Amino acid sequence: MKLGIVGLPNVGKSTLFNALTHAGAEVANYAFCTIDPNIGVVNVPDQRLFILDEIFHSKKVVPATIEFVDIAGLVEGASRGEGLGNQFLANIRETDAIVHVVRCFSDSNIIHVSGEADSVRDAGIIQLELILSDIEYLERRIERVSRAAKSGDKKLIQEKEFLQKLMAHLEAEHPARTYELDESEIPFTKELFLLSSKPVLYVANISEDEIGTVPEQVKLLQEYAKLDHDKVVMVSAKIEEELQTLDAEEAAEFIESLGIKQSGLDQIIAAGYELLGLISYLTIGENEIRAWTIDKGTKAPQAAGKIHSDFERGFIRAEVVKFENLVALGSIPAAREKGLVKSEGKDYVMQDGDIVEFRFNV
Repeated sequence: MKLGIVGLPNVGKSTLFNALTHAGAEVANYAFCTIDPNIGVVNVPDQRLFILDEIFHSKKVVPATIEFVDIAGLVEGASRGEGLGNQFLANIRETDAIVHVVRCFSDSNIIHVSGEADSVRDAGIIQLELILSDIEYLERRIERVSRAAKSGDKKLIQEKEFLQKLMAHLEAEHPARTYELDESEIPFTKELFLLSSKPVLYVANISEDEIGTVPEQVKLLQEYAKLDHDKVVMVSAKIEEELQTLDAEEAAEFIESLGIKQSGLDQIIAAGYELLGLISYLTIGENEIRAWTIDKGTKAPQAAGKIHSDFERGFIRAEVVKFENLVALGSIPAAREKGLVKSEGKDYVMQDGDIVEFRFNV
């Protein structure tokens, strides 16, 4: 699963990406410093794995991962080819969701493409460019479907009506993700790859001295995001960059000294995981304790297939114990004795944090 980090030039995207991935993406004080997208894979923070390791002492711990892509800064007019326009939009199209970094601090030493930071205006520029790109795409699609619908095919007529309603929604400057689909319209979305349909997480980048507060620009961004039911996470990209130079103990002390419970990066990763509709189930063995990534709503056989296709093909049952119960009792046999290891069949819907052993036969 891939999250694209987007924003206007010089809002802290690459600084944040560096902190997220230690990948060393170039950071400089001029527009379009990032031209080709940088890609990094990061671990999803999950304390459950380390709690289990303290009990079972496996040879290694393997967390779930998520991929971040640092995409070049976009400017007003990108949908018409301004700046890196088309390349920027093509890079977004390849992602599953958008992490939209918005600068929420003033600093005369850091250039802003619009003169000074204005969180709502800046967020709106990118949202509008994505919508305008979608309108252009939809115009072409409506034209094709309208021609085909002249045959009298009922499905094509229905699709044309849906596309026209969606177009009206976009022309009112609402993103595609806020369009309320009728059940009958869902099949028509399968071939639509609209940029503004992608889930969005706003990252409000604040200055170091604003940690522990909610600056006015962040409050305005929160109100703006609420209109489309989007979430805002507040971080200081510079602080996050500093944290990456410290060892785990020093970083924990620094976070505590700032009066916050969790680093901004951990918040972004966890929120991104949730944004994509993902959960983790866990497996325990002598060789490894591992988190496996699945979509919410995945049933046991398909979850088993994440480990190996044979597990899904020959699925018999899943033996499931809840994380809290296993930790409380300290072993699988003890949990089994208490009747807390459940035998689940093909219709069982996996839950986040399930500890599972799959039984299969091929």
